Amino acid sequence: MGYELWGLEYFPRSHSSLLRIYIDNVAGITVDDCVRVSRQVAGVLDVNDPIRSRYELEVSSPGLDRPLFSLEQFARFLGSPVKLRLASKLEGRKHLTGVIEAVSNEEVQIIEDGQSFRIPAGSIEKANINQ
Repeated sequence: MGYELWGLEYFPRSHSSLLRIYIDNVAGITVDDCVRVSRQVAGVLDVNDPIRSRYELEVSSPGLDRPLFSLEQFARFLGSPVKLRLASKLEGRKHLTGVIEAVSNEEVQIIEDGQSFRIPAGSIEKANINQ
């Protein structure tokens, strides 16, 4: 459809789960773009039925505080401020806010208040650009 799949989030809940799909495009994303993609994806999901329980589908642009899902996305935002939540503590902390300094095959390096942190990609639970 001409959009980049930026990422997916799935939040299972007891009454109705949430499937959030982020799309992007160099020209930007409008509400009409989200509606078009939502209709298309809903049709595919209805036919294939990968989620057996009740759920809501949400299609969105990544926005200004865009979430980062892959190392490639971190690399695209080198030099940008980022906010991280880690799955386990790194030097006694689960939350870091700094600037993306470097990205390798296995880790993201950020600098926070002059201190550099190397974070294994697998330990990043959530990441957002911090505008």
